[in-house]
Amino acid sequence: MPWRLWRNPSLSTIRKQIIGINQKVSISDGRRVRYINLDNAATTPVLKPVLDQVLDFLPWYSGVHRGSGHKSLVSTAAYDAARVRIAEFFGADPDYHVVIFSKNTTEAINLLASRLQFRPDDMVLTTLMEHHSNDLPWRRVAAVIRANVHDEGSLDEQDLERKLSLYHHRIKLLAITGASNVTGWLNDIHRLAALAHSYGIPVMVDGAQLAPHRPIKLLPPDDPRHIDFLAISGHKLYAPFGIGVLIGPRRVFEQGSPAFTGGGTVNLVTPQAVQWAAPPAKDEAGSPNVIGAIALATALGILDDLGLDQIALHEQSLTDYALTQLQRIPRLKLYGSTQTQDERRLGVMSFELEGYHHALVAAVLAFYGGIGVRSGCFCAQPYIQRLLGLDATAMARLTREHLSGKAKHLPGLVRISFGIYNTVRELDYLVKTLQDIPSRAPEYWLQQLSWDDNLECYVPRKPGFNLREEFSF
Repeated sequence: MPWRLWRNPSLSTIRKQIIGINQKVSISDGRRVRYINLDNAATTPVLKPVLDQVLDFLPWYSGVHRGSGHKSLVSTAAYDAARVRIAEFFGADPDYHVVIFSKNTTEAINLLASRLQFRPDDMVLTTLMEHHSNDLPWRRVAAVIRANVHDEGSLDEQDLERKLSLYHHRIKLLAITGASNVTGWLNDIHRLAALAHSYGIPVMVDGAQLAPHRPIKLLPPDDPRHIDFLAISGHKLYAPFGIGVLIGPRRVFEQGSPAFTGGGTVNLVTPQAVQWAAPPAKDEAGSPNVIGAIALATALGILDDLGLDQIALHEQSLTDYALTQLQRIPRLKLYGSTQTQDERRLGVMSFELEGYHHALVAAVLAFYGGIGVRSGCFCAQPYIQRLLGLDATAMARLTREHLSGKAKHLPGLVRISFGIYNTVRELDYLVKTLQDIPSRAPEYWLQQLSWDDNLECYVPRKPGFNLREEFSF
């Protein structure tokens, strides 16, 4: 099928290409206001050209591979073309690398953890700033050690190098995030890769947070700075159709058994034996997410046309503006770099408002301003605990409270995060709403909002306020 992309893309007009950009939501006074989405680090909206491409393809949608029907052959060609386009975007070599589709970054990392052949005394070196998805999978297969972070949250590279020097004979992988989903700190993944490779250790990059904002190139395998494995998610790349990607050396996936077995993973099965298919089919059990693959390939093409360098400049200007304005709000503390024009960070910013629980602040923004942010630990609890300076005694108390069902007492921060379509006007409205919060005591807001144990957040006490009325089947 032909790839039909939106022509002449521009950051000045991209906002018009966001599905739901004018969506209105209910707030506590009964009004419906246009939603402001500052939660892009969790999930980005869909680009209209991506949806258009999906809709163009749907009449051809069919089962891929091994089908002889016309639609099946068209779907197979489209699915395979999507894989090629994604490989090109990240600079993968088709003769050396393989692109494996998954549901998301989390599944991709779990898949890799199950496929690398660890021995009982092997170690994985990661960092204290990781998302749970780049920590928990490794705990199941190896001993995990973590490089520390500085007080402001950036990676302590000296500690990472010290641990490499001490344990390199046992470390089988360096697994590191490209960018923090809490503070936006960037890691120099190519410099760290060269360091790990000097000890003969391969590198896996969690690129979920980095890929929408900065170019990631794997580089040729003979370059000391190359990335061995890369995992990313479509839902952070303006293609939320349930697709993830793992890229790595083909030879690694030619060895051993797949993590999931079943249809599509085999060439031959008898009652007594099985002959596995070649990668990537070997690691893509069941009917694949053809729609997701096409959506992601289209979204990456659009980001490429927009230019990731231009995206970075736009988001840096938003970050600088937000840093300047937020630091003028009394009792608001920002975490991470507070310097403007700091190229070591992304537009992901976490803060706390002294005296106000993080979930309460997020609820006021949502139900009094129609602003979507996130609060809590952002699936990076050890990192948040380090940033907040929580010691063993505090953690023991919090563990007891959580086990007793007091989830709302857990520590956390409020996070805002920018996409290619956000504007200064939206940030001005955020700042104004934040300034209004301390004008009333926490008790006032707690009279307006109540904790919902099922949603684990504050919602309006107002009778008849029902979120389920916004959308139903």
